[in-house]
Amino acid sequence: MKAAVFTSTHAAPRSFLHIEDVPRPQLEAGHVLLRVVACGVCRTDLHIVEGDLPPLRPRLIPGHQIVGEVIEGATEELALGTRVGVSWMGGVDGDCWYCHHGMENLCDKPVFTGYTVDGGYAEYVLARADFALPLPPGLDDAHVAPLLCAGIIGFRSLRVAGVEKGERVGLFGFGSSASLAIAILQSWKCEVYVVTRGESHRKRAASLGATWVGKEDEKPAVALDRAITFAPSGTVVVSALASLRKGGVVAINAIHLDQMPAFDYDKLLWGERQIRSVANMTRQDARDFLQIAHDLGIRPNVTVFGLDDADRALLAVKEETEQGSAVIVP
Repeated sequence: MKAAVFTSTHAAPRSFLHIEDVPRPQLEAGHVLLRVVACGVCRTDLHIVEGDLPPLRPRLIPGHQIVGEVIEGATEELALGTRVGVSWMGGVDGDCWYCHHGMENLCDKPVFTGYTVDGGYAEYVLARADFALPLPPGLDDAHVAPLLCAGIIGFRSLRVAGVEKGERVGLFGFGSSASLAIAILQSWKCEVYVVTRGESHRKRAASLGATWVGKEDEKPAVALDRAITFAPSGTVVVSALASLRKGGVVAINAIHLDQMPAFDYDKLLWGERQIRSVANMTRQDARDFLQIAHDLGIRPNVTVFGLDDADRALLAVKEETEQGSAVIVP
């Protein structure tokens, strides 16, 4: 099969991936073989190829927002031809304390799609059958792909932040994940305040009905109940914290974060304000979000790239040159 392969020793500054012919995965017990029909490009993929996350394998096929069709390994739940989604969480051990307490996203021995195992920047991919999610109808392959990480993790961020209906919620950074979360917040009758760099992102937030939109050095005129940060920046976390009411919560939606700057405890954290991290997602998060996305008719903006252009798709995410989400269609 054809695949876009990342080699951790490859040092070209503006070329992350090689298009290669590699062996098609062989079916294993408990798995399904999928024909990849679309794979979203996530900022986590960029963190992997740029070394922000430590390399775990010398050669890797990235990609963890996979829409695929079951072609081998059918089960009672997943018949041949079933359209499924595969996300970042590709498996758990099922035996650790976290798995036994409903927190599989914190499993001690997780499998991460496109990081610990090969992902979806390819024509075929092997996935654990119990982590392949049947997809609801209503969205075509390219438009459902970004929901499988950006959408699910954005939804989990709202849960971790403890958002309640009718609250004032800040979104700090407005890429793919935030642009999907805003529809849910609006369905909950929340006021949405967006702080983000880049005029195109601000225009996008305004077009989606944000209550208020400001630049990265601006602050909402009202105190926020909750805030979610989407930029991998400690400075942004402090800005979000400074916008909270007493008792408010900041949820950090980032797998990698640069250094947190020093800040004034008395002015910013005291008063039972909280900072929480968002780590991965559970299968229940995925099921709940996909149903909400179906019910609300969430349809992300996407730019489609061929597999040969996987490198260009990553650069588009890095340089924020595209509106919405980049999606690879083999």
